[in-house]
Order: sequence, then C-alpha cells, then structure tokens
Amino acid sequence: MTSRPAAGGGRWVEVDPTRVARWVEGFADRHGPPTTTVTGYGLLLAAPDGATAELHSPPGAPPTRDVPEFVAAAAEPRRIGLLLARKGAVAVGVAVGEELVVSKVDTRYVQGRTAAGGWSQQRFARRRDNQAKAALGDAAELAVRLLLPEAATLRALVCGGDRRAVDTVLADRRLAPLAALRAERLLDVPEPRHAVLVAAIAAARAVRILVRDPAPDAAPDAA
Repeated sequence: MTSRPAAGGGRWVEVDPTRVARWVEGFADRHGPPTTTVTGYGLLLAAPDGATAELHSPPGAPPTRDVPEFVAAAAEPRRIGLLLARKGAVAVGVAVGEELVVSKVDTRYVQGRTAAGGWSQQRFARRRDNQAKAALGDAAELAVRLLLPEAATLRALVCGGDRRAVDTVLADRRLAPLAALRAERLLDVPEPRHAVLVAAIAAARAVRILVRDPAPDAAPDAA
C-alpha cells in the first residue's frame, strides 16, 4: 500500500485489490460504520465522525452497488492494455489479471540537452526534436502492431510515463479504438523497460482511495 498527499486536502492511498476488504474494515474500526453511496467513480464511504473514503474503481472494472461487489470486481482478472512512453522509450503490453501475456519494449536514441549557445544550440534542439518525433512515430507503429489487434478484447488501456508522449502516440488515427479505451489514470513510471512494464500491472490494478479525515471541529469532545 502506498500513500501520498492529495491536491485540495486528504491523501491518496493505493491498495492491492485483495486487501481492499481489510482496508475498509480498518476504516470502519477507526471512524465508525460508514454509509455507502454509489458514485460515478465507484463508492463513497462516509463515517459518523466525518471521515470519508472515495473508492475509485480500477480501470476496466464494472460499476458496483456496495463494498462486497466492489471488492469482487476489483479483484477480477481483467484483460487490460498497457502503454508506457517517455522520450525515446516505449513499452506496450497486454495483461490478464497479474500476468503479462503480450509485451514489447523499444528504445531509440534521443539526444540530451546541450549547453552550447547560439546557432549550435538551435541546431542541436532541432535535431533532438526530430529524434523525439521519430521515436514517438515508432511507438505508434508498435502500438498499431501489438495493441490494436487486441482492442476488441481489452477492458481498458492504462497509460504511463510522460503525458505529452502518450497523447502524441494515441493521436495516430489508426489507434482511435485504443484511445477510446484509455483510462483516466496515468501511471508515474520511469523510463520504460520490461521490468517497469511488469511493475505497471500492479499499479494499474490497484484501487485508489481518497481519504479525508474528519475536520477538527467535527471530532467528539474529550470531556
């Protein structure tokens, strides 16, 4: 389980699907039995002391009506696509549950930034931009070759890395069926490698929970 601050207050917690039921039990133990509301993102748990937990359904999971259904849906071995892109590296794959069944990683040299100035700096910048465009073009071809034939079988496409690079790849008109499956979640991953692609499966399946603790004035009196 990982935790990080959330913009606007609270914290994001990422929980393995198999541990969600236990996490909800712990939330109830700490804050009291919550009420459950169905939302567009999943479920909202509201505790008597004012604490809330937004359970966001993982990519490809169906809508659910209560916590038991949510837990079962989150743990289901869904077939999802993965597209990770950063600069000159791309990794694509298909996962069924926790298993990677299709994968390919491709890297292409993209020149780093130069400290030179004037005309030389502009020349190196143009070369770097051209190398980056060529790399993303290769990434799109890779997605067409490996992911596009799988589109009809996928429940979702989970992307990671640099958002601009991913957007550029999916802007290819041939990849429209994949773009339509794209999940809102963008995984924060390093330069794509096979090990990074494998690790992305767990991140894509994790249940994201936005936790907000009760306001100080909502806590019961100590007397």
